Amino acid sequence: QVQLVESGGGLVQPGGSLRLSCAASGSIFSISAMCWYRPAPGKERELVAAITSRGSTNYADSVKGRFTSSRDNAKNTVYLQMKSLKPEDPAAYYCNADVLSQNAGWGGWYERNYWGQGTQVTVSS
Repeated sequence: QVQLVESGGGLVQPGGSLRLSCAASGSIFSISAMCWYRPAPGKERELVAAITSRGSTNYADSVKGRFTSSRDNAKNTVYLQMKSLKPEDPAAYYCNADVLSQNAGWGGWYERNYWGQGTQVTVSS
């Protein structure tokens, strides 16, 4: 089993910055895409940022130029640096990862998608 644990959320003033972290632990051989999601009107969640194992990134138009995703593959950790936070940015931010694992019993490989529990970001003066 794999666990994703987010941290770094909190209260920040408009225009301020926060850095979110998401650490994956458990039965991990490798992690391909690591993503950040948040709730959006009309959707359950919207993709905020995605980063591949090689560091290629993709961002929602609403956060381009303000948010930057990075990752430390050795630590199985992804980061989301958020700058110039706006009143529409507050939300619970969820980490998501595609993880390749090997079953210790039968030795087979399997890939599963996991979610973290979310970390809350509040923007208020």
